Amino acid sequence: MAVPPCDEKAVLIVVTSGPNTASRCATPFFLATVMAAMDADVRLFLTMEGVRLAQRGVAENLVAMDGGKKIIDFIRDAKHAGVRIYVCSPALPGYEIDPKLDLIAEIDDVVGGGAFADMILSCGKVLSF
Repeated sequence: MAVPPCDEKAVLIVVTSGPNTASRCATPFFLATVMAAMDADVRLFLTMEGVRLAQRGVAENLVAMDGGKKIIDFIRDAKHAGVRIYVCSPALPGYEIDPKLDLIAEIDDVVGGGAFADMILSCGKVLSF
């Protein structure tokens, strides 16, 4: 699947945080949801340890703070708002994640560095967590 082109109003959020920095994992999805609700074209790109959030069983059992809602619920809120979520294919082998078997249903596509570079260069705003 090809990644749709961005325009200058699009927002790309790069998520490098994962289970080892759980307190940083809810905010990118929350902000993406808010911006999408404001009619922004929002994409999330999970890379480095962030790919672990796309691995089945991880986000379902992870919270950013004690008593908080599960990260999977933030991910589902973002998807419901229209956010597209991409996973970095080169990062998956390092975490022994099989893209055909191990990813949650909320992931739109698994893409490489070229697609990531295109999003960075074409989206008007890029945030990272």
